[in-house]
Amino acid sequence: MSARAGRTVLITGGASGLGAALAAEFLARGDRVLVTDRVSTYDGTGASYLKLDVTSDEDWESARAWVEQQWGGLDVLVNNAGIATGGRIDVVTLEEWQGVIDINLLGVVRGCRTFTPMMKAAGSGQIVNTASLAGLVHPPAMASYTAVKAGVVALSESLSYELAPFGIAVSAVCPGFFRTNLASSLHGSDTALDKVAARLIERAPLDATQVAAEVMKGIDAKRMVILPDKAARRAVMTKRFARPLYDRAQRKFGARLQAITTRNQKETS
Repeated sequence: MSARAGRTVLITGGASGLGAALAAEFLARGDRVLVTDRVSTYDGTGASYLKLDVTSDEDWESARAWVEQQWGGLDVLVNNAGIATGGRIDVVTLEEWQGVIDINLLGVVRGCRTFTPMMKAAGSGQIVNTASLAGLVHPPAMASYTAVKAGVVALSESLSYELAPFGIAVSAVCPGFFRTNLASSLHGSDTALDKVAARLIERAPLDATQVAAEVMKGIDAKRMVILPDKAARRAVMTKRFARPLYDRAQRKFGARLQAITTRNQKETS
């Protein structure tokens, strides 16, 4: 099912990575796109740009006012902004936990709270929240990331039922690892695990453009959970239907991570 062209679309974290790739997909369809991000300048073409920090209530109010003044309403909200994080529970600080909660979870909450009244008034709309495969399957040494991404999945599911009577569809996008600049946000306390995560991102088989093309299919179909790559779908199916195999694989991964971090510690000592 193809969505109609000419919609109004706001994308957070849209200056790079998956957000930029999604912006290109919407623009190619003839949609009007407002890209928002924390960067001061934006060199993309075809889209409008507004600086927006998703942790700022004032920035969200400015975005709402811009949309109302320029477009008179919003058809699609893509809450995409986020940072990569992870690490062992006894290494990652509470400040790091608070940071990822504020950006990856409460940033999505703020976006939904800002634009839901506008969509309710229109009797239509679509909210797309970028979660992660980590919101559905929960590898070791990623507790801060999996916890908030699971929260985004839960938020999206709950809102999909809550907002359906108003003609508003809600989806959670749950890709596995793909090549993006997200690795650049890995600056946590657990540097050994950050290096492992960065390698997984850099060696992923798909890039943001490929993932975005698949995400658009899920958006068109208004799927509640969008799994845009085979690896993500396989992981979810394994957890659901072959739980002992899934558990063994995650424990094996945990042992491997422990071996890597122990080796790294010896090399740097």
